[in-house]
Amino acid sequence: MLGGGVTGMDGGKLIVLTAPLTESIDHAGYFIQMSMASLPIWMEGILNKKYPKWRDVERNQDKSARYMPAGLRVLEASLLREYSPDDIGVCYPDDLDAFIGPNTRVVAISTHNPLGVTFAAGVYASIFGSNKQPINSFYAREMFARVKASPFRRQFKVIVGGSGGWQISQTNTWEELSVDCIVEGRSESRETLELFAKAVRGEAVPRQVEVGHPRDRHSILVPDKRTTFGVVEMTTGCGRRCQFCLPDLNPQLDVPKERIMAGVRANVREGNNQISLATEDMFIWGQVHTDTPFYFPNREALLNLYSDIVNTPGVEHHVLSHATIAPAVVDPVLIEKLTNICIDKSPIKIPLLSTHPEKRALVPLIGLETASVRVAKQIMPSKGVPFPIDEWPSVVIRGLEILNKNNWFPAMTLIIGNPGETDEDVKATLDLVYEVERRGLFAFFIPSIFTPLHDTRMEKKEGVTETDQLTPLQWQLMMKCWKMNLRPGQASWWGPMAWRLGAIGMWAYKLRKLNGPHFTWPMMMFASALPESVMAKMGKIHVGRPLHVKTRKELLASIKPHQWQHLREDTGDLPEGGPAPTPRSHRLVMAQAV
Repeated sequence: MLGGGVTGMDGGKLIVLTAPLTESIDHAGYFIQMSMASLPIWMEGILNKKYPKWRDVERNQDKSARYMPAGLRVLEASLLREYSPDDIGVCYPDDLDAFIGPNTRVVAISTHNPLGVTFAAGVYASIFGSNKQPINSFYAREMFARVKASPFRRQFKVIVGGSGGWQISQTNTWEELSVDCIVEGRSESRETLELFAKAVRGEAVPRQVEVGHPRDRHSILVPDKRTTFGVVEMTTGCGRRCQFCLPDLNPQLDVPKERIMAGVRANVREGNNQISLATEDMFIWGQVHTDTPFYFPNREALLNLYSDIVNTPGVEHHVLSHATIAPAVVDPVLIEKLTNICIDKSPIKIPLLSTHPEKRALVPLIGLETASVRVAKQIMPSKGVPFPIDEWPSVVIRGLEILNKNNWFPAMTLIIGNPGETDEDVKATLDLVYEVERRGLFAFFIPSIFTPLHDTRMEKKEGVTETDQLTPLQWQLMMKCWKMNLRPGQASWWGPMAWRLGAIGMWAYKLRKLNGPHFTWPMMMFASALPESVMAKMGKIHVGRPLHVKTRKELLASIKPHQWQHLREDTGDLPEGGPAPTPRSHRLVMAQAV
């Protein structure tokens, strides 16, 4: 192993790893991190009242962090291949002074959203106030300031990784944040270890480094330490090739089951009772690089994996991560069986919607993005595979029917202001949102303004960049989504009235000036100041047009005939005259081989 001279708390650790406090906590509730990424800093008091102890993190006896984001834990595991555990300190930002000393040569920071320029952050911060700095950006800057102020700053290099590093380079805040190097890529790579070796030797490091991604499933490191929210990596990549998506540029890999279970047991061993699998699409696991296309889920493998996870002694809570909606249409039996396995361990309760005896619900994150087939063909032509993208609105509705029936109420992201988006495109998405409402279905629709993320296929594209550029229809789509999202929380007789008065008051006090005249009628719709039918007759809003939604049988028939063999006979509605489905015995063999 490599060494760096005298180590220990007196002289400081050779390498110190940290992350913003708001990205490290995992005890205050599953939705607090999303709130901190979106709400402006002046609204922090609301979260303080809801979660008064959110800053009370746990520490080990040596003051090191009890839990940290999974990405930072992967870096730690990677470094431990070359360095002694005594050389590495992992701590919260408030404890940096106890770990940085004259022997420190590297302070490595993992951050997701240091400057608040992701999809949702700047949008909602600007909607709610003129200060566009989200809460987690405030705390990230506070962390960077603490590192910059260290009396030993001249002796160590600051290396930043994580999905938010690009924000620093694009905004040219290297000097302001005192950053020496930004790393883009995975920490398992040999290039990462070579970079740290240079910094430890005191040599100059490049300002930006792109390092490689593991090319096979066995090269992915799963930390043997507790992670924030018990995150254990399940897959990388997705395979659907959406133009706006950065993770989909990574190789499509699924982590072997034994490594996933080792990560689960490590979290439990170190006091974590919650587990969440990190993935871009949970349904591809067990079907990557097999003879079956990845968009036909490996039911047996998935059921086996999730069953073993939720039945691991010590696992009390399990939360679903990212998914896609087409697999629900392909295999509704899988959704039913997964529900039976997972829902009793879900910490999320939605009393107004759930039919579960304890009102528990499953809330995966699923991308809707747009209901305009024209736009979908341009930015995500494979989003609905195995179904043609022309059927995207029907796939969403039928998928949501299946999910809701099983107490899945997904959080579905939408992109507003895509490059070249027209009023008709926005109306198409509004039509779908209203169709969801008309049919009594439910999803948490999470709209955000188009942001050209670094290194994606759309990084050079331009769309709407600020809220004051939104058209009345785009504002209506955003506010209609949030009006529907609030439905589960307004079960009391006084809730809707209080919200209506508060929203109108906020608009009159501040938002009408901040967001311009296009915001007025969408805000009135949001506040239910008048019935939507009346506003529509006045020509102020667009009430969605009824959609012709294809049946599941019609959708299955739209799949390419040579792929009908991958459909499951027990799901019903099979196309007539197609190849026979794959025998169940063969599927069981494939599941056991994962």
